[in-house]
Amino acid sequence: MRRRNGAQAPLFMISSHVPRKCGIATFTEEALEFIRHHMPGRPVHVISHLDGRGRNVHPIIDQRDSEWYVPVARLVHRLRPYAVHIEHEYGLYEVLGADGRGDHNAGFLRLLELIAHYPTVVEPHTVHGRYRDHEDAFLRALVERCSLLLLKCDYQNWRMEWNFHYRPDNVMVVPHGARPDWAGLDPVQCRRALGLDALEGKRVVGLVGWIQRNKRWDLVLDRWEELAHAAKEHTGEDWMLLAAGNMRDPDDTRFFETCRARALDLQARGLAHYLEFDPRGDIYYQVMGSCDVVALPSVDETQSGTLARIFALNRPYVTSAPVEGLTAQTLESEAGLLFTNEATLRRALLHLMCDAHLRTVLGDNAARYLRDVVSWDVVAQQYLAAYEHANAIVGATLSTRAVS
Repeated sequence: MRRRNGAQAPLFMISSHVPRKCGIATFTEEALEFIRHHMPGRPVHVISHLDGRGRNVHPIIDQRDSEWYVPVARLVHRLRPYAVHIEHEYGLYEVLGADGRGDHNAGFLRLLELIAHYPTVVEPHTVHGRYRDHEDAFLRALVERCSLLLLKCDYQNWRMEWNFHYRPDNVMVVPHGARPDWAGLDPVQCRRALGLDALEGKRVVGLVGWIQRNKRWDLVLDRWEELAHAAKEHTGEDWMLLAAGNMRDPDDTRFFETCRARALDLQARGLAHYLEFDPRGDIYYQVMGSCDVVALPSVDETQSGTLARIFALNRPYVTSAPVEGLTAQTLESEAGLLFTNEATLRRALLHLMCDAHLRTVLGDNAARYLRDVVSWDVVAQQYLAAYEHANAIVGATLSTRAVS
């Protein structure tokens, strides 16, 4: 689609944006880098919350205003986009009333109604397998109002058909992207670049990312001393735990402080190293690259930015099951081991720590999965196809209305 002066109509992304401490903001920043690379002639604009910053970023979403969607729709109409790509997470668009009750994303649905003449591609970041009542109502309304819905995993598509009792025809599966340009980083070089002298000459298991209750770092921290001693007995190698991240949500303050205190205690006894940093940007990849094995003991993930970075670095990993997208991508990639309780967590981690050949096999599998399935270069092309498909859907709908 081109304007009368020959310029290409812009792509709009609606999302949280950096510097907000938000996984969706970090996702958006990275996704846009590759989208811009694959559509260099088309302007890209971002409509963000009030704290968003950056080139062509419009920080106008004010969740204190029950009609926040009005200025958003007004800007969309003024700039007449080629397509509107919306990153969705419930908390990003929820408005609380005076009684503390949320509007169940009613404003978000109203926004879709106001911009219905433009192709809208909505990418929800939380779609559980079994819907709660409010999720069921919202997702049904979302499918009816958007041009195209992007789910992250095939199981989400299958479960949507099961929950709805019909198969929506405007749904695509596009996985969480991962950077293809950090693969193969040498752990020793990463540690030296970060000044992690305490890890010199050691093997490293990493706990990396935001430190919050659903990430369950305690499952590894509480067992690390015994695991390190057991691996030493089996292989003669010294293993260290790298606990690296920061707190994102103030509601997780107590959990964060408990994990930090436990990590610092292990550090004082030469068993771990604690590094506090905000997990985004190049340093996120360098920290992940410092690990030989990564532990991801999350208990509620429909997909994971941390797992995307594990794939980007081709690192073998251990993660929880059955946990939505974590389990799905572990089975698809064959790049990690799954655990379901304390015994299988210990067995899986110890297996990886003691078996160098297994680590190599899983790392190779991660590299293939990155190259063929989740590389941002692959995902960006799928986004472009989604925009074209959404344009075709809207064009066909408008033509039908004109004829009738």
